Amino acid sequence: MTANGTEGRGGPGAFRRRLLLAVDAQGYGRSDAVTQREFQTGLARLLDAAAGAAGLDRDRWETQEAGDSVFAVLPEGTDEPALVDAFMRALDAGLRAFNRNRVPHARLRLRAAVHFGPASPGPNGFVDRAPVEIGRILDSAPLRGALAAAPDDACLAVAVSASVFHDTVGAEYTTVPAEAFRQVRVEQKEYRGDAWIWVPGSRAGQPAPVPDRPAAEGPRQVRPQTPTDPEYTGPEPTGPEPAGGAPVTRIRVTADEVAGDATVIRADRLEGTVEGDAEVGRVAPGGTLIGLDLRSGGDGK
Repeated sequence: MTANGTEGRGGPGAFRRRLLLAVDAQGYGRSDAVTQREFQTGLARLLDAAAGAAGLDRDRWETQEAGDSVFAVLPEGTDEPALVDAFMRALDAGLRAFNRNRVPHARLRLRAAVHFGPASPGPNGFVDRAPVEIGRILDSAPLRGALAAAPDDACLAVAVSASVFHDTVGAEYTTVPAEAFRQVRVEQKEYRGDAWIWVPGSRAGQPAPVPDRPAAEGPRQVRPQTPTDPEYTGPEPTGPEPAGGAPVTRIRVTADEVAGDATVIRADRLEGTVEGDAEVGRVAPGGTLIGLDLRSGGDGK
């Protein structure tokens, strides 16, 4: 942990409400040593550049770093809208530049979380409620799923706590409209609370991603939906419908691991255009991943 510009102020047990930032790299553990080194170097440089663009003095941040992640307690009086708005926009732009012309597995993609609450220095890091809460938000399935489900050129998924959203975004202190955020429920370990997620560059109102689920829960089966279904929550068709008014079926599945049989689309009969894809970290021994399981054809009899 580095304490820049605040050594001697307060001490263990001192009560302070502070603005908190946490970031973590996607897929760092699956990368080779060369890529991990590039990610570490790039992350530090990108955070410095984004802080400078937002007018934030990173030399005064109190930070804990762990290779692919950074947790920071910002100085008292830090401009909260600047962190949510200008900093995140600059970080997203820097990530896009960093990833330009890089192969997919070597692209740096980040999850970021912003929170405001009590945080005090302890013997081995920061203590109190807020550091725990921001860690739970950063590691939550909704935020992981938002980044996994985002387009390949998306580099950043940002989650803000309820207090940050209402006090900054909802109160229109940022140029990011409230409609660009999607409210989610975070239930991570002992933490229960709401958060708001924004993926810079994505359209507002994107569908909720499929949450992460442990492999022990078994294979994931998904019933295909079409835009004509009453419960349809997917995107609107982006092109003309097939002749005859047949529907377009689109589905996306994300999972860290497939341990059993997983089917992306399974149906007795499908008409029109079928678009489906899956993003899977690994298929365990004995596991299978089926893209399309069409049980019968023709008229479905």
